[in-house]
Amino acid sequence: MVREEWNSQLGFLLAAVGSAIGLGNIWRFSYLAYEHGGGAFLVPYIVALLTAGIPLLILEYGIGHERIGSAPLAYAKIRKNWEWLGWWAVLFVMFGIVLYYSAVISWCLNYFLLSFNLGWGDDPDSFFFKEFLRVSESPAQTGEVRTPILYGLVVVWLISWAVIYRGVQRGIELANKILMPLLLLLITVLVVWAVTLEGAVEGLKAYVTPDFSKLSQPKVWIDAYSQVFFTLSLGFGIMIAYASYLPEKANITRNALLTAAINSGFSIFAGIAVFAVLGFMATTTGKPMSDVVSQSIGLAFVAYPKAISLMPGGNLFGALFFLCLVVAGISSAVSIIEAFIAALADKFGVSRKKSATMISMLGFVGAIIFTTQGGLLWLDIVDHFLTHYGLITVGILECIVVGWLFGTQRLRRHINRVSSLNLGVWWDLLIRFFIPIILSLIFVGDLYTELQKPYGGYSWTSLVLIGRDWLIVTLAVAFVIASRPWHTGHHKLEGRSGSSTSLSE
Repeated sequence: MVREEWNSQLGFLLAAVGSAIGLGNIWRFSYLAYEHGGGAFLVPYIVALLTAGIPLLILEYGIGHERIGSAPLAYAKIRKNWEWLGWWAVLFVMFGIVLYYSAVISWCLNYFLLSFNLGWGDDPDSFFFKEFLRVSESPAQTGEVRTPILYGLVVVWLISWAVIYRGVQRGIELANKILMPLLLLLITVLVVWAVTLEGAVEGLKAYVTPDFSKLSQPKVWIDAYSQVFFTLSLGFGIMIAYASYLPEKANITRNALLTAAINSGFSIFAGIAVFAVLGFMATTTGKPMSDVVSQSIGLAFVAYPKAISLMPGGNLFGALFFLCLVVAGISSAVSIIEAFIAALADKFGVSRKKSATMISMLGFVGAIIFTTQGGLLWLDIVDHFLTHYGLITVGILECIVVGWLFGTQRLRRHINRVSSLNLGVWWDLLIRFFIPIILSLIFVGDLYTELQKPYGGYSWTSLVLIGRDWLIVTLAVAFVIASRPWHTGHHKLEGRSGSSTSLSE
């Protein structure tokens, strides 16, 4: 089976950027900056980007390109008894993160339509939680399926399936060549529009005014490293798969720097639109900024609709804003599905068209739980466990596998051979020591907090059965799949810098 390749370096870069730029770039980064010292937050953010984000991105690009495979294949070529790590990553991301992520994209799609007539009414808070989601009292009470969300889910999975079905060049690459410029155009229009609103300057002051005293708080630094890790899609298996489609001559370090720079630049730029609108809202309602700023979901589906209802031409502004979220969400969802499709093709030789159809159908069915009245509660628990424990664990282990078993010197030689910007010994030290320590501190800190008090005020039963067991089940399935024989010869093929080390195991 001939491995697909990107048609151009630009196509690869846009696809990688499309994976990295997601919903969190538009609402989470802005909120974190506001909460953690405004412009001062850029200090820990940039430090985290330089010492963890970019080095790990280079690692994932490098190992995907050198071992020429998806995450499971790449790890199998390093040590065959570590293949399970690649499967675990793509499994809980595919049958976890993308399931609830697709439901959130469906919310955005619904709000895109609601924007035209400001369908959330005079009380967006009550509408979102009590009418649109009809949130149940506990995760145990899943309640009925919310049909508007289900219909949106159908559209999201159909679009994702259509893109994946067409392959790397005619599907993923082509889609991102359309979606990424469109997203940049839309967010630019929003920024220009937002900064002209009355009170926009007050919002921007709250967004960027530095409060350097916040930098003495450990949580600020932990949140900066966490944001960088999640926003670059690290630990997902995506970047490994994407890099495996690169040709022999691929500028790994330059692509990693560009991906990180574009992703971070977009986050900062989008924050201008977010906070200019919140400044307008504060001025119009006569409330302080602290009263109109809310975190995450509340920012996008409550605070923003309130502001949109107050501004002239708000219905069009709202439509553009939620269309931005839909475009950013779908480009990221496609990359997650592709990481799993690539793994199936490498291991079992399943054709893209068959696997795209089968996985999209399974994904849609699995996502239905998040369209129920208990969906928001399930989303909150699953997201917390998969991102705070699953992804962090994968990040630590991939540093160990690549840094100690494969060897950073060996990978660095390969990366330097194909790149214009050469890595030094500092990169080895970051991968082998610094990054695993930082990620371990985040993991232990989260676990300590969790043991002191149940996350989100949920019952221990809900947290164990939904959150912990989601990780355990996917881990068990990963070991089962890894134990199955290879139906292709990909695991026996040489890497680009030498023979496959798994054969000696």
